[in-house]
Amino acid sequence: MTKIALFGAGGKMGMRLGANLKNSNYTVAPVEVSEVGKARLHDELGWQAADVDTALIGADIVVLAVPDTAIGKVAHAIVDRLAPGTMVIVLDAAAPYAGHLPERKDISYFVTHPCHPPIFNDETDIKAKLDRFGGVAAKQAIVCCLMQGPESDYAKGEVVAKTIWAPVMRSHRLTVEQLALLEPGLAETVTASLLDVMREAMDEVVRRGVPEQAARDFILGHMNILAAVIFKEQPGVFSDACNKAIQFGKPVLMRDDWKRVFEPDEIAASIKRIT
Repeated sequence: MTKIALFGAGGKMGMRLGANLKNSNYTVAPVEVSEVGKARLHDELGWQAADVDTALIGADIVVLAVPDTAIGKVAHAIVDRLAPGTMVIVLDAAAPYAGHLPERKDISYFVTHPCHPPIFNDETDIKAKLDRFGGVAAKQAIVCCLMQGPESDYAKGEVVAKTIWAPVMRSHRLTVEQLALLEPGLAETVTASLLDVMREAMDEVVRRGVPEQAARDFILGHMNILAAVIFKEQPGVFSDACNKAIQFGKPVLMRDDWKRVFEPDEIAASIKRIT
């Protein structure tokens, strides 16, 4: 049976992955350094944390469910103890893109990340509707990349990815550079920033006298229908008034060169700040 050494097993991400791996066909050796994390592993998953050396003995796959800032440090600390052919799975493109993974030609590096359950979906079960992160009950797509290793290892890594992010409806194969365009570029630099601005805008109209619940109902409802039309989830066009508001609003809110955030030097700078 394939053995997975799961580093950061008692953390927030590690616990999510562990819950799906617990009932899989993999043998899992959970590695956790904090006492709080060890207790969480025991209480919630019934697992006893393993020490690093024990976890790595016979490990076919190593999953680094640790913060971006720790991935390079952890990877360098264990790389000399990995058997040839071992696969190291990283859950975000930032550290791999920044060159934080150690040089070792006889192991594989695989990167995967969840897309998270989409706003527009067909979920009817309440547990799935409330699973906004994914990996519990709601279907989601995932992205995967074989950064280094034999081509046959892509399928092996994708099976693990589909297990830890289950239930998965689609899996997309990308490069590390494409993953970095999606995150931090598209998801965080653009989408999270604009959503934060929307929240600030809601707070501003509340400050100007609109009842908070009315403002919240109004913006969330409009986000739903406006996004459905913009992303072509629903046929329709905006009114002339809305189109004129967009023509006025975008130059006020957005710099002319805002798409520069996707240039390689800007992506690299963003990732440097993260890692």
